[in-house]
Amino acid sequence: MKIIFATGNQNKVIEVQALLPNTIQLLSLKDIECFEDIPETSETIEGNAIQKAKYVYEKYGYACFADDTGLEVEALNGEPGIYSARYAGPEKNAENNMTKLLTNLSTKNNRKAHFKTVIALVGHSYKLLTFEGICKGEITIEKLGDKGFGYDPIFMPNGYKTTFAQMPLSEKNKIGHRGKAVKKLIDFLSENIKNT
Repeated sequence: MKIIFATGNQNKVIEVQALLPNTIQLLSLKDIECFEDIPETSETIEGNAIQKAKYVYEKYGYACFADDTGLEVEALNGEPGIYSARYAGPEKNAENNMTKLLTNLSTKNNRKAHFKTVIALVGHSYKLLTFEGICKGEITIEKLGDKGFGYDPIFMPNGYKTTFAQMPLSEKNKIGHRGKAVKKLIDFLSENIKNT
């Protein structure tokens, strides 16, 4: 069975493929020669994931899954949310995004936040399924650590004294939002291969 992971990030494809049974072959957008910008115009994280998966399925005919992730901060009414990657501007600069978030939180005592990943799966025998992963934590006062990407240096998950950027990737994947959503997807695919 072939399934498309709607991402241009080959490292993500390799990571997920390693977790799948060998009866499922994972293809990237590059593998199917999809180089166009896929629209992400929804008002929700779920909506963007669904939009990307449906776009690829309808245009290329392969079963497809896509993910979308956002950081939602309680004291900022859920910001940056769907705008997480471009919070400080269209150039998607992680340092600028973190600086803006820390500035906006500087007068707030409540620093609770969570990362949310939604994976949308569209295929032949299943119209549409979504798998959600959430990791709760808080925003630190300053940037800590040099691993990871995005907001990792300022996000400390509940029960830990280190940020995502201070953890080994293996640890982050165990407790992280994306890892949780991917595990749900993989469990579903592994159980339903014969029915797809």
